[in-house]
Amino acid sequence: MNEAVAVATESRARFPRVQWIGLAWLAVYLPTYQTAYGARNFLFLCNIGVILTAAGLIARNRLLLSSQAVAAPVIALAWVLDVGWKLATGEFLYGATAYMWDPAFPLFARLLSLYHIAWPLLLWWMLRRVGYDPRGWPLQAGIAALAMIAGRWLAPATENINFAWTDPFWGRQLGPTPLHLLTCWGVLSGVAYGATHLLLRRVFSRPADPLRASAPASASVSKPADGSVP
Repeated sequence: MNEAVAVATESRARFPRVQWIGLAWLAVYLPTYQTAYGARNFLFLCNIGVILTAAGLIARNRLLLSSQAVAAPVIALAWVLDVGWKLATGEFLYGATAYMWDPAFPLFARLLSLYHIAWPLLLWWMLRRVGYDPRGWPLQAGIAALAMIAGRWLAPATENINFAWTDPFWGRQLGPTPLHLLTCWGVLSGVAYGATHLLLRRVFSRPADPLRASAPASASVSKPADGSVP
């Protein structure tokens, strides 16, 4: 019992009290995006991810934050590459950020999309404090699978949410629907997410806990088995 209390106290001490960031973000982001882009826009993996990140901050849940730390660098890199390509050449790399140049959408809503840059940086900082939970990879793989299925069945082909209709490179469907979804999901979850998972395990194998440096070795305790922090 005493050990469980010690674990809870240690976890609470190293988890930053940043619930207000998640609450403030959702209060601004949700109504702005709903008005500008409509409800289907929340099916995109980037928007699912930033909502789950806010939820992880509010709930102080390490597993949820770890799952989005797996996805955020991949999504941010793809977003930055498309925007950068447009700025450098006048053409889109694959067109996912065309809305950023569309005056039909409010400027404030478009500027909010800069979260793609800040999002992985916030998660990187959080994981420095609380550590990375390796179960984040399979959790995010499951989230991606559901998001792709939803993008296929709940949105039209013209929106191509999560590339559920056509791939981002050749702009075509890769065989029958199940094969296309499985291929896109496998590349995303297995290759892209797998790479960030390995990086995160290497860099954040242990949380940066200032309490450990001053505490005697005999007082060390094991980390919680689940992803939540009391």
